[in-house]
Amino acid sequence: MGYARACSVALVGVEGVVVEVQADLEPGVAAFTLVGLPDKSLIESRDRVRAAVVNSGAEWPQKKLTVGLSPASVPKSGSGFDLAVACAVLGAAERLDPAAIADVVMIGELGLDGRVRPVRGVLPAVLAAAEAGYQQVVVPEQTAGEAALVPGVSVLGVRSLRQLIAILCDEPVPDEPVDDRGRPDAMLAGLMVPGTGLGAGLASPQGEGHIPDLADVAGQPRPRKALEVAAAGGHHLLFSGPPGAGKTMLAERLSAVLPPLTRQESLEVTAVHSVAGILPPGEPLVSRAPYCAPHHSATMQSLVGGGNGMPRPGAVSLAHRGVLFLDEAPEFSGKALDALRQPLESGHVVVARAAGVVRLPARFLMVLAANPCPCGRHSLTGAGCECPPSVVRRYQARLSGPLLDRVDLRVEVEPVDRADLLEQGGRGESTAVVAARVREARARAAERLAGTPWTTNSEVPGHELRTRLQAAPGALAAAERDLERGILTARGLDRVLRVAWTVADLRGAPRPEDRDIAVALELRTGIQRGAPMEMGAL
Repeated sequence: MGYARACSVALVGVEGVVVEVQADLEPGVAAFTLVGLPDKSLIESRDRVRAAVVNSGAEWPQKKLTVGLSPASVPKSGSGFDLAVACAVLGAAERLDPAAIADVVMIGELGLDGRVRPVRGVLPAVLAAAEAGYQQVVVPEQTAGEAALVPGVSVLGVRSLRQLIAILCDEPVPDEPVDDRGRPDAMLAGLMVPGTGLGAGLASPQGEGHIPDLADVAGQPRPRKALEVAAAGGHHLLFSGPPGAGKTMLAERLSAVLPPLTRQESLEVTAVHSVAGILPPGEPLVSRAPYCAPHHSATMQSLVGGGNGMPRPGAVSLAHRGVLFLDEAPEFSGKALDALRQPLESGHVVVARAAGVVRLPARFLMVLAANPCPCGRHSLTGAGCECPPSVVRRYQARLSGPLLDRVDLRVEVEPVDRADLLEQGGRGESTAVVAARVREARARAAERLAGTPWTTNSEVPGHELRTRLQAAPGALAAAERDLERGILTARGLDRVLRVAWTVADLRGAPRPEDRDIAVALELRTGIQRGAPMEMGAL
């Protein structure tokens, strides 16, 4: 009787569980049994592994073979277990030394010819292995750069099973030919899910290689300043106005204004994108804030996560540490919009399905764009809006009060006049200038919040804002009056304080004053209060 074991990783959402792959050979009729709660793609690994082992020059054991995946209670899916299963079988057949593979984590799919194909989710899998104390990982050669992002782990990238056998047995490593006929590498096809890259990946909203500039937006000083405040403090934003005023242009330029991701944030975003299958090959680490803009026909499951079997990341998770833009927000279903309430508050989403419960990261900056009515001409003078008042009220009520209460900034985007459109009033500030102010404001906030679990003003609880981080004496008088009149809720008052701290950080002030509270109230309620909102006035 022969026995050997290797290790792999099962992904549950974006978190990994180390799985011990055990192979046992017994005398009897040749058979291959796979146990341990595998899914359909994992059950099919029996045929893939057998063909790969034979085509790699090794002998397949003609005995009763049982492969167990432990712990057996954890659902296991995908083809990333193939490499570990093959090595465990070869260890049980004494082709490999069982001791040499016992503490090695192996991730990869096997082709019938023995080539090792890359799979999605390598980064979170290696992170889980490192947290479990494993120090050696074998991955496909194409994803070795992604696995090497995890510190303290020795990564071996292999191109085929025969190469891995030679390395483990200390034999000469055979050369594998590379297909260099100019066509796309077919080995990378498993990394990208078809149809998921557009509007949800790392590409710029305007196209690959193009970063839209804020200076392209004509006029709109108030929305531009609201965009800057949103980027500096991580505040959610609502743009309302007629079609063609520039709401989408402003939202598409927000991700470029945000600061570059830190190392920890980059690992978080890369892990989500790797699992979702939108991580571009050759770019193992995401360094820029992602931008996700789902269509208004998106379902609740596509927004918050779901799917058959174990839930997969949705748009809110793909926009983690970046921007989630909902254009034509009233056209989204009410069920889908209300599902955003919980991730807006907590920064994560918990998806419960029959196959299990998954916790996915979802700390994003939400931008809503809405027209005033179905035809979009309700707020224009002499534009000929024919929508009855009841239709206008019904259209605007699609954005529920509890959802809007979680939006810090609500700005009316007015139509662009002729002077601004023809640049007679001069171009506005560029993205680089605004991004520099945003970085300085975030640095002030990070210095003030050092030693706390928060990094931006939008994350600070209201209790801290009312006790430890207080505004200047008498600065809250106007906000307190709005609270008594019912214009603000208790949550709204806390969000006004958060925005006021961001405005103070942009000014370089030590704490919010009455002018900062006035700006925050005007951005929150839309009521004109004479606050200075011109470019550079803050």
